[in-house]
Amino acid sequence: MLTTIKPGKPNGPSLGPGDAIIRSLLDAAASGARIEEPLLELIRGFGFDSFVYGMTTASRPNRDSRSYVWTTLPKEWVAAYDQNSYIEIDPRVTLTWGRASPLLWDSATLSKSAAVRRFLEHAARYDIRSGVTINFNDSRHARIGVGFNSCMSPVSAKREAEIGRQLGELMLIATRFHDLFMANVVCRGIPPAQQGAPLSPRERQCLRFAAYGMTSPDIGIKLGITERTANFHFSNIISKLGVLNRQEAIAKAVATGVIVLDT
Repeated sequence: MLTTIKPGKPNGPSLGPGDAIIRSLLDAAASGARIEEPLLELIRGFGFDSFVYGMTTASRPNRDSRSYVWTTLPKEWVAAYDQNSYIEIDPRVTLTWGRASPLLWDSATLSKSAAVRRFLEHAARYDIRSGVTINFNDSRHARIGVGFNSCMSPVSAKREAEIGRQLGELMLIATRFHDLFMANVVCRGIPPAQQGAPLSPRERQCLRFAAYGMTSPDIGIKLGITERTANFHFSNIISKLGVLNRQEAIAKAVATGVIVLDT
């Protein structure tokens, strides 16, 4: 499920002021080496255990687009997250919509529904118990998210203050990783890592409703999710099926039997 970044030197972002902290990461990328180990070494130096990056290619949240995910976490967790549609309840997502400032979160202090509690219990098996989530956009893409995860929970006041002092450097890592990913994956036309993966039950629901003419707001009301979450599901559907938009996704899904429509 992971996309390997194998850039050529011309496409990697050049070093600038303040970039010395991520030199090992940029050097690995420029040489075409796998970047997981230097990235893990980097984030562990800040007290975190795993890293996740996600983005959609749309310029606006309501546009059909592809989605990309890259993470140091095991593929088993990536598949479980996908098939359980955890995007709908993940506090790192739900608490950061419309938020520009970083989110420091701790599973010990979150207000939890039963569904969120189940998600957090599952995530804890992969040492995802607290962390920092950073969301931003660039001139062409509406939403980019980066997560630094930790096995620590509850988070002490001392550690929280330490993270507060690290936020500038974490922002630098997040944005420079985005530069790398854009230059060496998205702009090169490399397909998302999830292309060819099976649709989740929720994605099949969304696609069937769309086939009957329902829009994202309609689907959101029908399923009890937000319009933007419905749009995220369609980004993932489009990425998995390797198509350009939801109309092509419907046609391909019907033709291949992924969804069956009532006659």
